[in-house]
Amino acid sequence: MTTATQAPADAKGHLDPASSLRGAVPVQTRSERPSSFDPADFGAPTGREVNWKHTPMDRLAPLLRDEPADDGAVTVTVASAGAAVSRDLAEGVAPRGTVLIPEDLPSAVASRRVPRADHVRIPAGTELAEPVVVDVVGADAAARAAMHLVVEAEPNSRATVLLRHHGRAALTQNVEIVVRDGAALTLVTVQQWDDDAVHASAHAARVDKDAALTHIVVSFGGGLVRVNPSVELAGPGAQGNLYGLSFADAGQHLESQVYLHHKGPHTTGDVLYKGALQGAGARSVWIGDVLIGPDAVGTDSYEANRNLVLTDGARADSVPNLEIETGDIAGAGHASATGRFDDEQLFYLQARGIAEDEARRMVVLGFLTEIVQKIGIAELADELTAAIVAELAEGASA
Repeated sequence: MTTATQAPADAKGHLDPASSLRGAVPVQTRSERPSSFDPADFGAPTGREVNWKHTPMDRLAPLLRDEPADDGAVTVTVASAGAAVSRDLAEGVAPRGTVLIPEDLPSAVASRRVPRADHVRIPAGTELAEPVVVDVVGADAAARAAMHLVVEAEPNSRATVLLRHHGRAALTQNVEIVVRDGAALTLVTVQQWDDDAVHASAHAARVDKDAALTHIVVSFGGGLVRVNPSVELAGPGAQGNLYGLSFADAGQHLESQVYLHHKGPHTTGDVLYKGALQGAGARSVWIGDVLIGPDAVGTDSYEANRNLVLTDGARADSVPNLEIETGDIAGAGHASATGRFDDEQLFYLQARGIAEDEARRMVVLGFLTEIVQKIGIAELADELTAAIVAELAEGASA
């Protein structure tokens, strides 16, 4: 465990995360970010820190208080055929706490305020034909909720876990993912909250030897949604595919800060997040950090973020970062692009008799469907496609 301690009271000029933490000031790179299970070690963020400067702190305020969660603020149900499910994984009992050490205040609050975590375990050598569905439903936007979920794929297992969020809540959440040797796990987290929901979620994963994790973040609903996945490719031959899809409407803030750490040799990583935005005040934030460590020889890694701004008044922030600590790699790169409709595409479609509204719908669907197709759950893919069409129709009528 990495435990942080308080810095001297006269420490000044440090704007990076947890600036009050000794030994972590100033934080120059993503890999130096301090971590602790104790909320007091972080202090209250001001919004000037590098990991908070794009986030509306006033809207996040309910999740920054180290106070007991409200009973019954969210209801969590798990539907599974073939996975072992436990609802009482205590703090300090493995695998809880072996991968996720909180890196910000909301995550530390969630760790402290959840005495018993949900634990989904895929038995060794098992291949599940149907997804494990974890359904999180909130009924009160003023109620403060905390949640900790541990997903463990034992050696040579195969499974998909679908984590869904609905309703109204202020939820701080930890999701801990362990993919053991030779296992293949897909985890899809879908945020379809009501417009007044606030959700801050930290996902931390470790992928062991010759194992593979596909991690997909889909954010459509919620007033403020911040889902930050951190994935360590720890074992030789480990593979990480990190994908994201978002559609921000007027007043929504949808954010993901992605960290992919190539630690073992001959690991491969693919990061692709796509988003669309429409309406006054629609905001998306994507920060991607890839670290290729000194022992990660033979690494092949690429990260990209693409955003399509559909109306005036919407804003997308995109910050890709890449650190390489070894010269012996197969390849590495990053890219980011944010823009409006391609007028040539629209002209091409309209010249063939397609109405402008329909042409725009086709362009947006073509742009976002690349991520939808990676999900691998046919019913969910159809549902998300319909949701995209509905979002576009609502924007056209606004």
